[in-house]
Amino acid sequence: MNSHKNITLIGMPGAGKSTVGIVLAKVLGYDFIDSDLLIQKSEKKLLWQIMRDVGNDGFNQIEERVNSQIQAEHSVISPGGSVIYGPKAMAHLREISTVIYLKVDCQTLRRRLGDLKKRGVVLKPGQTLENLYAERTPLYERYAHLTIDVSRTDVAGAVALVEQAIQPGSFD
Repeated sequence: MNSHKNITLIGMPGAGKSTVGIVLAKVLGYDFIDSDLLIQKSEKKLLWQIMRDVGNDGFNQIEERVNSQIQAEHSVISPGGSVIYGPKAMAHLREISTVIYLKVDCQTLRRRLGDLKKRGVVLKPGQTLENLYAERTPLYERYAHLTIDVSRTDVAGAVALVEQAIQPGSFD
């Protein structure tokens, strides 16, 4: 699908982007890039400190800048769930990688996430996880080259589904 042979995993917090991404990288012999860590490194602050200091919109701008500058080859890239609010970042990620949406139904997400605040899921006043899910789903679907439903599987199962999806000649 692309010449750089990268894979970017997008999806809601709790979809397994990092966990599945790390295992997938090991299985494929790829590097793993967690773009939240790149953001922390570039800002020299933890994510919650950035959010506190610049707010949601400021964070989204930083996230878009960092993700649109990723240079990688043979890497699995795991951006934060809000990366889809940055059109420049998504255009870049689509250009350098095969973008895979790890889709998880809302009920499963709620169970996996537990305390949203502790997981760093930022909801606007009055917003529910369901609202956020409804807002983001069309964006994940729009930007993804492939959508894989991982609601009913574990990490190993999700990795196997991604491997299957990318196999048939997509990396020739």
